[in-house]
Amino acid sequence: MAALVLSCLLTGCVKTVPEEAVQAVASVDRDLVRLRASEIAPDEYARFTQQWMILKARVEAEDDTIQWPWEPNDLESALRGLHEEGLQAVSRLAEQRESLRHAAEQQLLRAEDRARALARKVGAIDSRLVLGRNPVETELLLKQARSFYQQGEYAHSLAASDQAAQRLATQASLLNSELGHYANRERIARWQQMVKETVDWSRTHRTSAIVVSKADRRLILYRNGQPVLSYSVRLGFNGIREKRYQGDGATPEGRYRVTTKRGQGHTQFFRALVLDYPNAEDRRRFLLDRKTGHIPDSRGIGGQIEIHGTQNELMAASLGCVMLENPQMAWLFNRVDKGTPVTIVGALDEQNSVALVLADLRSHANEI
Repeated sequence: MAALVLSCLLTGCVKTVPEEAVQAVASVDRDLVRLRASEIAPDEYARFTQQWMILKARVEAEDDTIQWPWEPNDLESALRGLHEEGLQAVSRLAEQRESLRHAAEQQLLRAEDRARALARKVGAIDSRLVLGRNPVETELLLKQARSFYQQGEYAHSLAASDQAAQRLATQASLLNSELGHYANRERIARWQQMVKETVDWSRTHRTSAIVVSKADRRLILYRNGQPVLSYSVRLGFNGIREKRYQGDGATPEGRYRVTTKRGQGHTQFFRALVLDYPNAEDRRRFLLDRKTGHIPDSRGIGGQIEIHGTQNELMAASLGCVMLENPQMAWLFNRVDKGTPVTIVGALDEQNSVALVLADLRSHANEI
């Protein structure tokens, strides 16, 4: 043995496995872990790690072995081959990961932009209640997608963004389903006819009449068939829908009359014009909806629909009333008599705010 050691000192014997070859493969392994190779290319990474474990076991077994420089070294060759294979995998995975990162970023930005745009449109027509929990669930998915992206989990980010995009598409579809009558020509024509008859009545009887457009959030007072004032109004918390039963927060549509004028001290609001809701048509529709199962038996038809000032707004919103600012309510109150006709319609024309939002959603459907 001493002779062998002396001979190696004189002739330059080397260890079977150079340390730099081992460290090179270990470095590649760390790069593959950083690039999440186990997620992006699980089969390829599994083969790499299996070979690496086998070679590490051989390295440990031959740690104290030395050999002549000219002797063939298959272990070193295997390590260098695995190193080269790993470098190619790192390069390929880095490109794939960057491509995935870019796709996740673009999808997330698109989904976030569309969510903001949809929220603005929904806010403009006050229709959030139509969407139920969809906006909340979409927001949570977008937060998850953003968090995954920031953590470098691009595949998970992409999946969450895709789910959010599907939720946005569902919201757009739901709005069109629930509010599509605002863009229905036949329905708008009926509303226009109702308004015309109300204005004609005002002209014929030389007196006042009120028209409320829900889409435009607008109250118009006519006298002798001519508009004399126009005020912005607020509706129930679910006012954009047509009222169906008590507690739905929707504002009714139809022809009504002022049955009572309530001044200060006689109403929980500032002043109020009480309408004759429900009328015969409201009752007929309510009974039909209950018979067909669209309204639960536990629900009543409701009542107490008024045009009033702004006090006790929470109560008013739950009823589906029409609210004005107090100074405007005072002006209207003094110019309207008991028996004045009040016609409430969804919209006055086809280019109403709700129809425009729905058209915009349909035109951008492929972007969601």
